[in-house]
Amino acid sequence: MPKGRRFVRPTEGLMRWLAEQPPSLSFSGSSREEWKRWRARFLDQLQCLLGEMPPAVPLDAEVLERHEEEEYVREKVIFDSEPYASVPCWVLIPKGIAREERRPALLCAHGHGRGKDDVVGLAPDAATYEQKVAPLNYDYARQFARRGYVTIAPDWRCFGERAVEADWARTGRDPCNVTYLAYGYLGYHLLALQIWDGRRTLDYLVSRPEVDPNRIGCVGLSFGGTMTTYLSALDDRIRAAVVSGYISTVRRDALTMRGKGNTCGSQYMPGLLRYGDIADVAALIAPKPLLVEIGEEDTCFVRDDALAAYQEVQRVYAAIGEPERIDVDVFPGGHAFSGRKAFDWFDRWLRNA
Repeated sequence: MPKGRRFVRPTEGLMRWLAEQPPSLSFSGSSREEWKRWRARFLDQLQCLLGEMPPAVPLDAEVLERHEEEEYVREKVIFDSEPYASVPCWVLIPKGIAREERRPALLCAHGHGRGKDDVVGLAPDAATYEQKVAPLNYDYARQFARRGYVTIAPDWRCFGERAVEADWARTGRDPCNVTYLAYGYLGYHLLALQIWDGRRTLDYLVSRPEVDPNRIGCVGLSFGGTMTTYLSALDDRIRAAVVSGYISTVRRDALTMRGKGNTCGSQYMPGLLRYGDIADVAALIAPKPLLVEIGEEDTCFVRDDALAAYQEVQRVYAAIGEPERIDVDVFPGGHAFSGRKAFDWFDRWLRNA
């Protein structure tokens, strides 16, 4: 180390490390062949970083509740994803599905909040709905069900019915972070377990008789955008995606301190910046159709940084000769689901496929 070059505060060392150590596997090619080679290397590295996955067990799915709504039936379903985890979900089945008809389906991923209830528009009272759901246009599972899609909304670990006990995390501690550390003692990354639960949700979804397994999409806001990005990158059953309020960079945002540590144990990807960034993970989605939503006033994932990351992903789609398969909706609003292009996007790539 050069004389006088000392970093006492961790943040000082982190910022300098980021400035001086570029990622080793970010895509820099300009052709489909270069992309294929890059994708194989980066995907392999990403799977190594995610680490061990738990063993699969039979789903043993069970319908716990069934509610008749005006335009769809809402079922509460639970299934086992691994020996020590069960996943409760809401499944919305549009009315009017003909015998032996198979519809396109969407995994609707929730973000931080009340879990699966938010994305199906459930709230204990009108005030909670107006405070928690309406401002974020959060009930996209319900909105898509009204448009004829079968939708499924699982609870991720630490949320909804899977929230940890109130005294699990001491006052002021983020339950996601504490749970991440707890699973770490067992050799697992929490994000890897969330992804595992998402893939098991797809196992259940494609088993349903009203679902066309060849027309599956994924959509999510915020942490739901995290899950949509990783699931769409890692699972070929997902044929189209809408990522809202997530595509961004860790590196640039951290360098300028704009993000102020905007992450948590549920969406932390260990080692990512050594090899790439969020845009590189999103680039693994190619050539699947990908729509990115960016709020002009989003203070969680700020517009300029999000656009820079989107443009990196867009360059990948251009390099492989599929520029029409990616689009962006920069909408007037904050950290919320837009939907201005999302409904037509899934209609184009799933309903009318």
